[in-house]
Amino acid sequence: MKKIQMVDLKGQYKDIKEHVDSSIMNVIETTAFINGPDVHEFQKELEEYLGVKHVIPCANGTDALQIAMMALDLKPGDEVITADFTFAATVEVIALLRLTPVLVDVDPINFNIDIDAIKRAITPKTKAIVPVHLFGLVANMDEIMDIAKEHNLYVIEDNAQAIGADYTSKDGTKKKAGTIGHVASTSFFPSKNLGCYGDGGAIFTNDDALAHTIRGIVNHGMYVRYHHDVVGVNSRLDSIQAAVLRAKLPYLDTYNAARRNAARKYSLAFAEIENIITPTGFCDNTQSICDVCDCHVFHQYTLKVVGVDRDALVNHLTEKEIPCGVYYPIPLHLQKAYKDERYNEADFTVTNQLVKEVISLPMHTELDDEQIDFITKTVIDFIEK
Repeated sequence: MKKIQMVDLKGQYKDIKEHVDSSIMNVIETTAFINGPDVHEFQKELEEYLGVKHVIPCANGTDALQIAMMALDLKPGDEVITADFTFAATVEVIALLRLTPVLVDVDPINFNIDIDAIKRAITPKTKAIVPVHLFGLVANMDEIMDIAKEHNLYVIEDNAQAIGADYTSKDGTKKKAGTIGHVASTSFFPSKNLGCYGDGGAIFTNDDALAHTIRGIVNHGMYVRYHHDVVGVNSRLDSIQAAVLRAKLPYLDTYNAARRNAARKYSLAFAEIENIITPTGFCDNTQSICDVCDCHVFHQYTLKVVGVDRDALVNHLTEKEIPCGVYYPIPLHLQKAYKDERYNEADFTVTNQLVKEVISLPMHTELDDEQIDFITKTVIDFIEK
């Protein structure tokens, strides 16, 4: 059995090596390193893939979130609601812009932002909601957009983990994750479902005026060289990373299908283990992966282990040379940087329990049956010993 990786970028690269290498060499030979043709072509190709009017590439996913909020002209003190159970970048940019983060609990089944918690958190100061499509599963965007419309709020999708996922609305229409809210951000960090070989990100929107503002912000506030019309930043996707992303984009659906296939095999192996709760899709609240749509693209395959010493399981897997992760071990509302006397522990019962129970297993496009069998047997043996 080949060595198990949490993310096997090298194995993935081998299959597309010729295309990637030639694309990178073309950038080097033309020396079009910044805003070169590959950046513009990638932008167009991703717009077509997503079915969105505007893709604005930038330097990384955190910048993408920050720039999206800057473009909405939110003011210091404006409240922005987001999930407590996610990576810190989501709340980090809210705080950096001197906005007021309002963290709320998540759903115990799918780990995405809790709809009722959003409703309870809205005040006259609320200006935006940031749903995070956590681990690759699209949040309940129908409900979120209804709330936003009722209260005249912006919706900023944090799509760093769910690029390529489909969301089926209650009226039957399908849209790609990141194309439903007013604006969205994504990350092309190497381990993402669509990852480059460095840092990269992008902002998506169907709003022409908002896209124009964003294009100025990412480039020092300039539309014409040395004419600074808005306050901007320096956040550009470099051409080499764009070339890598162009080489990988045609394979994104295949990559996501491979992840879903691996997830199904994991879940089948764990189906009879009472202490293990496997991930579910959005459209059914059963403990199974949705088979009628592609709402989950499994950036992570994350279990809940109940009545099990999760940290001892982590140590056991590590001893067996099986990498794993705990995403995330500390709720955001308990992080030193984001503690606030406004928060009541009783409002975070789900998140406070999840941080004790979740464990993410290896998930990538190169997982094979032998590896999955070994991983699942090792987990089950530990739980049943």
